[in-house]
Amino acid sequence: MKAARLATLKIFALIFLLLGLAGLIASAATSTYYLEVMPGKPTPEELRVVPRDIHGMTVYQKVWEDRLLTELEYSSVGVFLVGVVLSAVYLEKWGTMRAGTSEEEDAELVEDLH
Repeated sequence: MKAARLATLKIFALIFLLLGLAGLIASAATSTYYLEVMPGKPTPEELRVVPRDIHGMTVYQKVWEDRLLTELEYSSVGVFLVGVVLSAVYLEKWGTMRAGTSEEEDAELVEDLH
């Protein structure tokens, strides 16, 4: 694999990992917000009848709020897992590429770093 393609793979792996982590942080923040502001018992007049267990406490939310948070959680995990797979592929390709270099090239790389 050429160095340019390897660098592109690395960038995409990092992008997916960071986006996945950002989504997970956003879903955790949203859950904490819901825990603070949502009622602890159903309120049909506000259409808050869908239960959600957050840190052992049940809050009641609207259908669209439940769908939004659920989609955020699952999509964040999915994006993060894509980043993990791309990272594993990158590391395998990088290791294969490094195994093909000679000791002289390694010494030159170390010299260049210093």
